[in-house]
Amino acid sequence: MSKFLKAGILALVIVACAITCWELLLRQKGYDTAFDDDEMLWANKRSMVYQPSDEATVFIGSSRIKFDLAIDLWRKITGEDAVQLAMQGNSPRPILFDLADDPKFKGKLVVDVTEGLFFSLNPQNNSEPEGRIKFYKKWTPAQQVSFKLNKVAESKLVFLDKTFLSLNAALNELHIPDRPGVFHFPDFPYGFHRVSFDRQAHMTDAFVADTNEQNKVKAIWQFFASINKEKPLDGPMLDSFFVTIKNAVDKIRARGGEVIFLRTPSSGPYWMGEQMGFPRQKYWERLLTTTGCKGIHFTDYPAMAHFVCPEFSHLTPKDGLVFTKELATVLEEQGWKFPHKPATN
Repeated sequence: MSKFLKAGILALVIVACAITCWELLLRQKGYDTAFDDDEMLWANKRSMVYQPSDEATVFIGSSRIKFDLAIDLWRKITGEDAVQLAMQGNSPRPILFDLADDPKFKGKLVVDVTEGLFFSLNPQNNSEPEGRIKFYKKWTPAQQVSFKLNKVAESKLVFLDKTFLSLNAALNELHIPDRPGVFHFPDFPYGFHRVSFDRQAHMTDAFVADTNEQNKVKAIWQFFASINKEKPLDGPMLDSFFVTIKNAVDKIRARGGEVIFLRTPSSGPYWMGEQMGFPRQKYWERLLTTTGCKGIHFTDYPAMAHFVCPEFSHLTPKDGLVFTKELATVLEEQGWKFPHKPATN
């Protein structure tokens, strides 16, 4: 055996031992596996919207529907799939327009409305969804193969968590003061946002039990509110806004698709601020009237209206189960069809 081969084998052993020790240490500290919610995972779900309307419902929106919808339970009680395309911190409008312009999409669509993002023309609230749509349309076979291999590894290895355990994530924890004029996106606690392969987000049990961690997220919401100088849409701009939404909805419905709007729960000061900034009659009710769509507003249903969000804006996994069950029930009452729904006792 040559010395180069011996050196190569030794290097592999050292690397394997280092990775194994690092993986075991992370697991011992309570870290678990999660998926990088990147453009490839989103594109994978985008490719699933063409399922027959009696086999899947597509969900778009911002982060709330990602937390509040319990996808495994949805499948169990409806007998159909849930395709999660929502994107945290972004407006769902670019995705709505993309589906409207896709002649092959004829399915059921639930549009989650978080007013501050949905009724916004700020490019920052639309650029990321637009980027993912462009990526999907150019997604190469090689990238798809890479995606499949990467996701297998991510499902098994904790240390591949790019968001919290990568080198860049470790550098962010140093909290080096920003240079003047440089914006540093706030760092969310580890336990607040864990992502499954279905793109469902959930809080960990530790986060739900830790008010200090919850207060960190509340502080982030307060920070965003303090730097947001955008005024709610009004006048001719709001009129034009509703026209674009109606046109998109009409395209989907003309092909036999269905669209329903959903207002997911928020609570505390967050909910109070949303009511003041976006009065229901002016925004929510007009959205339904203009589009001719049905809507589900959490305050109209006792089983949805009582939730208290730990950080004012998203449900715990336990409450998400209750919400998901009620949502399926209300959708059926609104005329939503689940032909394959298993019989219940």
